[in-house]
Amino acid sequence: MKKYLLSLFSVVFFVANLSAQEEEEKDPEGWNSQGKFQLLFNQSAFNEEWRGGGTSSIAGNLSLDYQLNYRKGSFSWDNKLLANYGLTKQNGDEFTRKTSDRLELNSIAGKELNDSNWYYSFFTNFRTQLTKGYVYSENKETGETLRTETTHFLSPAFLQFGPGMMWKKNENLIINIAPATARFILVDDAFTTTPGYKDGSYYGVDQGKSSRFELGASISGYALWEIVENVKMENTLNLYSNYLENPENVDIDYLMNLEMSINKFLTANLIFQAIYDDNTIGAFQIREVFGAGFNYTF
Repeated sequence: MKKYLLSLFSVVFFVANLSAQEEEEKDPEGWNSQGKFQLLFNQSAFNEEWRGGGTSSIAGNLSLDYQLNYRKGSFSWDNKLLANYGLTKQNGDEFTRKTSDRLELNSIAGKELNDSNWYYSFFTNFRTQLTKGYVYSENKETGETLRTETTHFLSPAFLQFGPGMMWKKNENLIINIAPATARFILVDDAFTTTPGYKDGSYYGVDQGKSSRFELGASISGYALWEIVENVKMENTLNLYSNYLENPENVDIDYLMNLEMSINKFLTANLIFQAIYDDNTIGAFQIREVFGAGFNYTF
């Protein structure tokens, strides 16, 4: 029930903010590019005499957001590359642990209808991670912390594409609806051939297989606006329903980045992400990062 409520809330949130946007001119013709590099940092420390509880830790989050867009007459082509990687180290912990790891490419080509904000569209989305991922456990006899590799680069990887209709006001406000979306889930079959592996327990991929095919409907939205001076909110929403299996279980991926500029190079950021995917785990995955750091736009 919670996933449906979040899905409904996300859609309402997007629609409500569509009406709040002021009218803007069409994006300029030709190629336009913009990139943003961010390094966020947070840290906490306690001396030996501190009695209030707590563990010293240090964490960093590195992100890259690059856009390359093209517009000529009634044709537009928007491309966006996202990379995000974060680590944290706690005092006394043998391992440095990941807090985020995402590599994503989005591409949407559109042909405008009758000088309106509606386009015939074709989209492609590719998503994976950069480095190995682990689950941690404890050896009951020795108390030693153990880690087991569960993911790595291109395992899993998600590729989806399909035709649809796009509503585009400008590069900062886009909704795409694709009712016939092909989706491939790619994995390393080393994870699906382990002893005791059950069909579908690794991102929905069957035992001994290295891929899974789905056909469904996709809705994606992107909105960026300035709440007040020097405070911008960026929202990305992706919904997917697989026609071939449990179409009522809608996959949700919502990402919010609230950027509060201190000056040209220093910012404070709040990042919130919520993911629901039955093939991964039948519960919400929630990530939140807050920190101050360095920001460079190019």
